[in-house]
Amino acid sequence: MEQLRCPSGTIYGVTSGMKLLGRVAVVTGSGQGIGRAIAMAFAGQGAKVITNNRKPGASAASMVTDEQVEKLSAQRKDWYKKGFAETSGDAATTAQYIRDMGGEATPVFSDITKVEGAKRLIETAVETYGGIDILCNIAGGFGFADIEDTTPEMWDHVNNVKPRGFFYTLKYAIPYMRKQKYSRIILCASPAFVGGPLKQAAYVSANAGVVGLTRAAALECFKDGITANCIAPGAFTRATYELEAARDSYEKGILIEGRSFLDAESTPGPEFVAPFVVYLASEKSSRISGSTFMLFGNHIGMYANPVFEKTLAKESNEPWGLDELFEKVESEILPGYKSITDFK
Repeated sequence: MEQLRCPSGTIYGVTSGMKLLGRVAVVTGSGQGIGRAIAMAFAGQGAKVITNNRKPGASAASMVTDEQVEKLSAQRKDWYKKGFAETSGDAATTAQYIRDMGGEATPVFSDITKVEGAKRLIETAVETYGGIDILCNIAGGFGFADIEDTTPEMWDHVNNVKPRGFFYTLKYAIPYMRKQKYSRIILCASPAFVGGPLKQAAYVSANAGVVGLTRAAALECFKDGITANCIAPGAFTRATYELEAARDSYEKGILIEGRSFLDAESTPGPEFVAPFVVYLASEKSSRISGSTFMLFGNHIGMYANPVFEKTLAKESNEPWGLDELFEKVESEILPGYKSITDFK
C-alpha cells in the first residue's frame, strides 16, 4: 500500500511496521477535521475503516446561523465561506481518500443520536469486515450562548451527540468486543470539559459527560480486554471557522469577561492529533484505560484522575454544628484554595 497522506500532504502511514494491521475501526464524525485525520491515520497503519457522519454532503454549520454570517464584514465573510467550504466533507469523501491510496474503507451515513443509526453503524462494521476492534467517537455538536439564552433546542443539539450518541455506539459495540476479548474505545471530549473562556454551558456539560462515560466503560469492560480512553484535542478544523464567525457576530460576545482564547492562526491542524490516537488504538496501550488526554499540536497532557485535594471529617457521629463547620472549613479546607474564577 502507498503511504497515506491527508489532503494537506501529511503522511499518515508507512508500508512496514503497521501498528493496526488487520484491525477494524469505526470512526464517527470522520467526514472532515479531526475525525478524517484519525480515520486516515488508522488506515495508514493497516486498519479497515468504517467512516461515518450523519448524511451525504453534510456541510451545515452547527455553531452559527446564516443571519450571523451576514453580520460579518465582507472580508471576514469571504474568509469564513472559503475556509468552511475547503474544510467540509463527508464519510464518502474520507473513504475515497483512503481507497485512492490503497487502504480499505467503507462509508456509513447514519445518525448516532438515534438508536437505529448507532446500531446500523456497528452492525455494518461487523457484517463488512467481520468484527470491531476500535471504536473512535469524534462526532460533536457545538453552540454558544449565555446560560439564560441557551434554548432547549441548542442543549439537545449539543448533548444528543455527546454523550448520548457516544453511549448508543458503545451499547451496540461492546457485546461484540466482549466476545473477542480485545478492543479499544476512544471517545473525543474537549478541553472545555473543565470549563473555559467561552460561553458554552451546553458544550461543557456534554464533554464532561464524555469523560464520565469513558471512565464508566473502562471500569465495566477491563476484564474483557477492552480499554476506554478519552481525548480532549484542540485543532484547526471547520469548527474553527464557525468559532471565529461566532466570536465576530454574537451580540453579547462569546467570551467570558476577562478571558481570552487562541485565534485560528495559533491553532495547529488535525493531523497533529492522529498519531497519539493511533497509539491509544494499538496493542501497546493495553495498560492505559479510563484516562483523559489533552492534545494540542505536539503537546500531550494527561489529566489527573479526580482525587480529594483536602478532606474534613468529624470524629463523632453527630452532624456538624454550623459554628464549628464554618470555622473548620475556613481553617482546614480553604487555606491555599483558588477558585476557577480567579483568573483576573
